[in-house]
Amino acid sequence: MTGGFWQRLYFHTWGESDPSIRATWEYLYKVVILSNKSIEVLELNKAKFDTYTIECYKAEVRAFRALYYYHLLDLFARVPVTTSSTLSIKEIKQSERKEVFDFVVKELQESLPLLSNERSNYFGEYYGRITQPVACFILAKLFLNAEIYTDNDWTDTSYPDGSSLFFTIDGELYNTWQAVIYYCNRIADAGYTLSNYYSDNFEVFNENSPENIFTIPMDKNNYTHQTQYLFRSLHYSHSGALGFSSENGISATLDALYIYGYDTENPDPRFEMNYYAGIMQDNEGNVIKDAYGKIVEYLPWEIQPDLSGTTNEKMAGARMKKYGIDKANMKDGKLMENDIVLFRYADVLLMKSEAKVRNGENGNAELNEVRARVKAPYREATPENILAERLLELAWEGWRRQDMIRFGKYHKAYTHRPQLNGEENGYTTVFPIPQSILDLNTNLVQNKGYQ
Repeated sequence: MTGGFWQRLYFHTWGESDPSIRATWEYLYKVVILSNKSIEVLELNKAKFDTYTIECYKAEVRAFRALYYYHLLDLFARVPVTTSSTLSIKEIKQSERKEVFDFVVKELQESLPLLSNERSNYFGEYYGRITQPVACFILAKLFLNAEIYTDNDWTDTSYPDGSSLFFTIDGELYNTWQAVIYYCNRIADAGYTLSNYYSDNFEVFNENSPENIFTIPMDKNNYTHQTQYLFRSLHYSHSGALGFSSENGISATLDALYIYGYDTENPDPRFEMNYYAGIMQDNEGNVIKDAYGKIVEYLPWEIQPDLSGTTNEKMAGARMKKYGIDKANMKDGKLMENDIVLFRYADVLLMKSEAKVRNGENGNAELNEVRARVKAPYREATPENILAERLLELAWEGWRRQDMIRFGKYHKAYTHRPQLNGEENGYTTVFPIPQSILDLNTNLVQNKGYQ
């Protein structure tokens, strides 16, 4: 975490003018407005198609738009909800967090019957598209976090009780945790299973994974998306020896090392699958050296919030290893064949385990189905063990912030990170609305704690 960007994220010291937060807001709303425009174009051209076909197209766009509103809900809480591409800024009003939650749930539930049942991760007509299993996964996430997402004041240290929140699904009434289980079961009923081997989900040409539910298609010929994020944490000489470039960036925190049991007699088997540590070798087994002839050796325990000018500045920390190396990559590794995994079935099992435990049931079966796949020992499904398992299984997949918020730990002190002054009320569990957006739209009010 040597750069200011990663330090701000780790310490929660972002501000209203943080360029990364502004870019996130702008990108999410860019997709929302493009989705609104697509629905308007479909309406204008509906005479060219039969009604059912148009409604299916619209449902897919509505579900796609709902995915982006889900991220806005998660990151910024109180955001404007608009279904128009032409509404002026002065006409756009801010919605309370629960209103946004209700809107996203409604959009997904109404779209769901019109979506295809096909697998989104398989190469073909629905590759990378929103299908029923993808929508069910988002709905499961929404209900798993409903105590957070339906709370209009996340700074008053109290929130709704998920067991007392009820929702109607297909004519039946379910509490929050039962709703999670319902959508997890739908995904299981669609035929998703764990891959035989954990690493298969992240290998080159991973389109046939029985576990991956929603991915970003990466194909050098058909879908020429470029990404630098899979390997950006590697030392420059390490990535160069593997055939691409990197930034010598983010590393595993001390908390992650403790949870994985790194450097103990019984580390979790997934540490070696998810992280590079120790002396590095190239594809032929040769020890890698840097430009000065020094062996590239990652030192996990040496990680610090600021390594500038230290002896281990470029070698501290365990680095990301999760995705297989595409030896035929192009453009310095930015064009590769590993589809980037967004949603997968292991997460479904962990969501179901957590929902059952929160509902007073036994979640051992689901938790240990995930652990057994990597030959990790049996554990009881307690809240503490479930939160730890989500890090062990889902490292580098983008869920840790959300998980720590749900378990009430995100805004508290841990290892290198002290609690900010005033942060005990949880205001940093949402990001500030960018100041540039507030300047454009005077209808919007800044999130609490940032005024």
